[in-house]
Amino acid sequence: MRREDVLARLEGESGYWDVVVIGGGATGLGTAVESASRGYRTLLLEQHDFAKGTSSRSTKLVHGGVRYLQQGNVSLVLEALRERGLLMQNAPHLVHCQSFVVPDYEWWNRPFYGIGLKLYDLLAGKLGLRSSKLLSKEQTLDRIPNVEPQRLRGGIVYYDGQFDDARLAISLARTICDLGGSAINYIKVTGLLKRNGMVSGVLAVDEETAKEYKINSRVVVNATGVFTDDILKMDDPDARKLIAISQGVHIVLDKEYLAGDSAIMVPRTEDGRVLFAVPWHGKVVVGTTDTPMDMASLEPIALEEEIEFILHHAAKYMAKDPKREDVKSVFAGLRPLVKPAHSKRTAAISRDHFLVVSRSGLVTITGGKWTTYRKMGQDAIDRAALVAGLEKKASRTSHLRIRGWLKSVDRNNHLYVYGSDMAAIQQLILDNPALDQRIHPALAYKKAEVVWHVRNEMARTVEDVLARRTRALVLDAKASIEMAPMVADLISGELNLAKEQRDKQVLQFTSLAKGYLLN
Repeated sequence: MRREDVLARLEGESGYWDVVVIGGGATGLGTAVESASRGYRTLLLEQHDFAKGTSSRSTKLVHGGVRYLQQGNVSLVLEALRERGLLMQNAPHLVHCQSFVVPDYEWWNRPFYGIGLKLYDLLAGKLGLRSSKLLSKEQTLDRIPNVEPQRLRGGIVYYDGQFDDARLAISLARTICDLGGSAINYIKVTGLLKRNGMVSGVLAVDEETAKEYKINSRVVVNATGVFTDDILKMDDPDARKLIAISQGVHIVLDKEYLAGDSAIMVPRTEDGRVLFAVPWHGKVVVGTTDTPMDMASLEPIALEEEIEFILHHAAKYMAKDPKREDVKSVFAGLRPLVKPAHSKRTAAISRDHFLVVSRSGLVTITGGKWTTYRKMGQDAIDRAALVAGLEKKASRTSHLRIRGWLKSVDRNNHLYVYGSDMAAIQQLILDNPALDQRIHPALAYKKAEVVWHVRNEMARTVEDVLARRTRALVLDAKASIEMAPMVADLISGELNLAKEQRDKQVLQFTSLAKGYLLN
């Protein structure tokens, strides 16, 4: 997957694409995979980098949604549980089964949540994981040894999926290309083309060179998440605002704060959310909040009250109370929720996805969550093919193996996230042993990975490498800042960047990464 190859294809294309997808997050990537897998001529355009926004800032869970079951949204849970099972089959190198423990500090919790989680198991059907069960106090402490022991009565264990969100996004982008489609980052859509009042393509600009492109397409899909309304306004300046933005914040702690292999799930916090403490890449991710926001941003900032909220609730359930100085990184993400006519509480807004076609034929798909990205893409392309009059073809993504598919991986080797591509990275090291060097002693990432990211995963900047190709920024923000100069040197060697460009990238990343540190 090389950016130069996609640009060359754009330069040489004078006809119509079948489908142009705007947005390189989970929804856009899933839509483009669906389209390319059906044999449609497909192009995906992302204004920044793949998964720059919401799709790299999740709680790292592939789940049915216990809270949605509490809300009575059984249809959403059914769909999500099915998609969870399919994703574990289609990307086993990136998605795995994770145990969760609900600690019980009130006498009524275990029967209440125990029955609910049995229903959760039942709804999963043949694609279910292991069965939930009640735990004694001793069994609970055995699974999560440093959970707060005072007043602990026992717990419930259940099972859900866990994944690396940004790595899945990169794998999906590569899958699009493997299927004959094209996906490219740093191409921003600036307008919509119309013919006889109908959308017939897009105007776009290359953010690296400022070159403008006029791209014709039989149908355009708006899959831009929190920026959905911006594209809708391009189509119709009077379009009703569709999106309510909710911010979710997570903190990252060292693994010592969650001994054992199980995650903690707190079923109800003060704002009505579920709170998770999840082991991930040798750290612990704790979150999330649900704060209404007015503006969309590519780089949202955690609010002070959100950080304090998480630290306060984490202290209730961890024997060792985390302090500000213990936080390795804090990251914020924005959820695109479809705005109802009434409720202002984002925690109460449905997480169902939403599909609409404008009078001009612009197809918009939004809402939903990572777990259901495939089904969102299927629904979007079903509708888009109808709008464009494309040959009707059945979906085949429910059993489509995602790039890197590998049934069994060694999760003690951090290269497992590359799946079958791990062998190629190891070959780089054999060819050049200097690339076997770690970039930083605090994290396992090696020089060879950076070279691989630039050559094969369309990484263009230090941020692309440290935030999304590796997860250094969210695992340890301070270490990522210290890694930036070496990463910049490696990128410069691959892309022939001038010293001024190299230094600018280091400065830009350092400024961004400081926002992930707590003062």
